[in-house]
Amino acid sequence: MARYRGPKAKIARKFGEPIEGQSKVLQKKNYPPGMHGRGRRKKQSEFAIQLMEKQKAKYIYGVLERQFAKMFDIASRKKGVTGENLLQLLEGRLDNSVYRLGIAPTRRGARQLVSHKHILVNGTVVNIPSFQLKPGDVVAVREKSKSLEAITESLRGKGTTRFSWLEWDNTSLSGKFVSVPLREDIPENIKEQLIVELYSK
Repeated sequence: MARYRGPKAKIARKFGEPIEGQSKVLQKKNYPPGMHGRGRRKKQSEFAIQLMEKQKAKYIYGVLERQFAKMFDIASRKKGVTGENLLQLLEGRLDNSVYRLGIAPTRRGARQLVSHKHILVNGTVVNIPSFQLKPGDVVAVREKSKSLEAITESLRGKGTTRFSWLEWDNTSLSGKFVSVPLREDIPENIKEQLIVELYSK
């Protein structure tokens, strides 16, 4: 499946945030990329602001347009607040949970681990990054993959950040998707209401 494989710094400059991880480029060039980056007009239309917010969410979670639109459709049909439902669906993706658990240092890396069959869900190999986890599902590193350098390095560098909807067992290299996250627990800087307004037009 096609994915964005271009320069990470370009995306960070476009949104003014470290979308693909921390980058020094924002300190040096805190303006959008391109020949008109410095002189770009400050005021944006309402549509442009909404579109930028949707694109930012897509880049953060590594989801393509068609897949994103499908997830929004599911979110809009669920009970509750549509924007919150959308973020919960994005957070419930297998690749995102692998990243949040610290098995991979980035979402790109997490997607690759899942695609290459290094991850188990409830004891079964799942190689679909978009697989939706349900509360109670156990995500684990496959036995043969526990010594994989990419995984051991990532877990060694894992910080103290913990997420209330996930539990991690370092001895078995497995984590549990305890519950659907609440909006206030999701750390991503996304104004989901703008995305809802965009799709409502």
